[in-house]
Amino acid sequence: MAFEIPTETNVGRITEVTLGATAENGGTRSHTVTIGGSNSLAFHFFEGKHPHPPKIAMEVFDKVPAKYPDSLRNYFSDVIDKPGDMAKKCVEECGAELISVRLEGTHPEKGNKSAEEAADVVKHVLESVKVPIIITGHNHFEKINEVMKKVCEATAGENCLINFVETDNYKTIAAACIAYNHSLVAQSPIDVNLAKQLNILLNDMNFPASRIVMDPLTGALGYGLEYTYSIMERIRNDGLAGDKMLASPMLITTGYESSAVKESRAPESDYPEWGDVESRGAYWEIAATMSLLVAGAELLILYHPKAVEIVKKKISDSFHA
Repeated sequence: MAFEIPTETNVGRITEVTLGATAENGGTRSHTVTIGGSNSLAFHFFEGKHPHPPKIAMEVFDKVPAKYPDSLRNYFSDVIDKPGDMAKKCVEECGAELISVRLEGTHPEKGNKSAEEAADVVKHVLESVKVPIIITGHNHFEKINEVMKKVCEATAGENCLINFVETDNYKTIAAACIAYNHSLVAQSPIDVNLAKQLNILLNDMNFPASRIVMDPLTGALGYGLEYTYSIMERIRNDGLAGDKMLASPMLITTGYESSAVKESRAPESDYPEWGDVESRGAYWEIAATMSLLVAGAELLILYHPKAVEIVKKKISDSFHA
């Protein structure tokens, strides 16, 4: 007796978002990157179409995070304080498909670098690599509004992904993205209704849905990842069911989250039973990332080169099986 896999047909479709701009569109990127477009759950090739595989970004910094793992400091030791050179290494040696520039050093308590300094860092990265760029800020509203306005102006036409806005701080940055032709990340604190509310607020500003990426927030493996998974799953199911306010592609930051937890960075001398710290850090990031890929993530910001290698291979194997 033949067995036929039961399938579901969804009325909704995840919105396609294209990042970066080539010369013909007013930018300087060698190519663009498109995410979204699926009409079924992640990797359900048997019941829908997935026109664009998930994409992998890596991150460079205006100031290296205090909890950045020693194994990665060693790997990037010659370029870690040179964002442009580090971006080139991430693209040319590690295979990053986008670069995230984290502007943590502009936070008043972490360096208080000026908006002009931030714009110079981002412009230098844009000159160093030709992949699309993500510009990642922080949650000090007054300062990040000043920084992102300047950065958006300095990178006008490049269609960078401005990361992030939230419900209590979206108007200034969203307006700058509209004025200078950028996309943005709508971040919400692991809650379906808050995620939807923020997209509604952006829609009320006439911000195009084709330029919104959602970040539902995540924790690393063992630090709330299972809660994030369930929220992402609900967002994706609702989007596919026809709720356009929950049909944006999703971004996750498991590199940042995994690098900060004790289990991925504690010295082997302190916990010999945990094994080699470099391998442990990579595996922690891989496990967290693969879990959230299955939940529907389309854009992933990773840190560890081994994690990038393994996750890219898994995505490629799935899309070319």
